Amino acid sequence: MRQLLKKSSLIRALAVAALGSEVLYTNVVSDSNFRFDVTLSLPTRCDLLSAPWRVALFSLGSVMPVVGNDSYPLHFSRVAPDPTVDTNSSASTDGSTHCSRCFTRDTITNAAAKVSPAVVNLSVPQGIYGLTMGKSIGSGTIIDSDGTILTCAHVVVDFQGMRASSKGKVEVTLQDGRTFEGKVLNADVHSDIAIVKIKPRSPLPAAKLGSSNKLRPGDWVIAMGCPLSLQNTVTAGIVSCVDRKSSDLGLGGMRREYLQTDCAINVGNSGGPLVNMDGEVVGVNNMKVLVADGLSFSVPIDSVSKIIDQFKKRGRVVRPWLGLKMIDLNGMIISQLKERDPAFPIVDRGVLVPMVTPGSPADRAGFQPGDVVTEFDGKSVGSIKEIIDLMDEKVGKPLKVVVKRANNAVVTLTVIPEEANPDM
Repeated sequence: MRQLLKKSSLIRALAVAALGSEVLYTNVVSDSNFRFDVTLSLPTRCDLLSAPWRVALFSLGSVMPVVGNDSYPLHFSRVAPDPTVDTNSSASTDGSTHCSRCFTRDTITNAAAKVSPAVVNLSVPQGIYGLTMGKSIGSGTIIDSDGTILTCAHVVVDFQGMRASSKGKVEVTLQDGRTFEGKVLNADVHSDIAIVKIKPRSPLPAAKLGSSNKLRPGDWVIAMGCPLSLQNTVTAGIVSCVDRKSSDLGLGGMRREYLQTDCAINVGNSGGPLVNMDGEVVGVNNMKVLVADGLSFSVPIDSVSKIIDQFKKRGRVVRPWLGLKMIDLNGMIISQLKERDPAFPIVDRGVLVPMVTPGSPADRAGFQPGDVVTEFDGKSVGSIKEIIDLMDEKVGKPLKVVVKRANNAVVTLTVIPEEANPDM
């Protein structure tokens, strides 16, 4: 009986895999009379929810409108543009001259060598009533020669509710073995980003920050850090997804996006840099899926740079809040909604509003469920990320928003964002 159950589970897993890939390969001679039929007994939604191999980290809830009761939601991500040809790029066979479009035996080695002097080990003793019960370990990256270190907030601070409090003294160990006592300057719970400061007597090697927006699925990256306090550890992999949403991972709270890679990271890697083949930091490693291999996540460096700028301006991160639940629209979703309701507005792109929080700035501005946002602050928009980028830090400033409603009614609204509650 146990063998039959295992076989049944395997068949169901293969069926789901076939459904997700939507591709069936066969090698059949075109002029033969050969024919074969494939019948797949697909598990229902209830089967998936009750399956013993289900991973609780990932949400099985729908992120797009669907028809019917048994649906398998797909989590969409940004598609990378076609690569551009750089005729000026060149590389020697020994890897001495780097080329972002070329890959040699020394490409990964050279990238790691540029950043490794700036990678540090962080250790924070933890205890109660003066008794040390253990320590929190992690990694960090020196981003300024004056001793400014970028790391993950969960490594160096505790969170009471959603407010940060220092775990205590931070011991910082450099690659050359020198140790310093660090101080936590800033920490943000929602992004899991923190800044630690040490006071060196001489300038320290600092890593260069790159751009995560230039990454494409399939690009090579390396994860650096001190897993299990093993310093100078380097692992390599590729970018699996450039904008994995927090909702895809079943994480609540404010919307966040992560870089997904298959680089091996473990306890102690948190806060370490994700590095591209140019030797630039493109992300901050902060979590992995414990029950799966090749599912690691990093905070994109473009988001981190904005957080650092806010730390410098006001010592904390200010986030505008509208009170809207939003869904990115694409051609498939638009056609489905049009089939279900012919009154759905004619749009090529936009952001759907399925829900408005009562009493929120959006509610007071006149937003209604079913609105499709086509323009925000004078610019055409087609994604939630574009709206967030346009809002930036515009708390308390009126913003013009154009929405389309049923039967193509066009309405212009004025919304004034409020600062998001830090305890949300």
